[in-house]
Amino acid sequence: MPRSERSPLLLAGLLAAAGVAHFAAPRQFDAIVPRALPGSPRAWTYASGAVELALAAGIAAPRTRATAAKAAAAFFVGVFPANVQMAVDWRDRPAPLRAAALARLPLQLPLVLWARGVARVGEGRA
Repeated sequence: MPRSERSPLLLAGLLAAAGVAHFAAPRQFDAIVPRALPGSPRAWTYASGAVELALAAGIAAPRTRATAAKAAAAFFVGVFPANVQMAVDWRDRPAPLRAAALARLPLQLPLVLWARGVARVGEGRA
């Protein structure tokens, strides 16, 4: 299978795994929901998990791939504040955990670019 055909399925798999994790172990996600958001952190955790599962399904299906991949890029931008919240909250944790929280920040950019690339391929604009 060529790389361009594998890439959307890998992205869909990443999103599906993350979505399932939001339901299987919600506490870790609750902790990074920015406190400024209204409502309960658990509601945000479940909502973001459901969105990730929907995006995964949309990217996996060729007919909806381009639209879902664009939405995934926007989603990755939208959840960035949670990663910032985690980095702030974990600044007093042991060095390996602090480093992991900080490492998540720049990883959002490759995720956004990956999703945009999948969208372009889905539109036939590789």
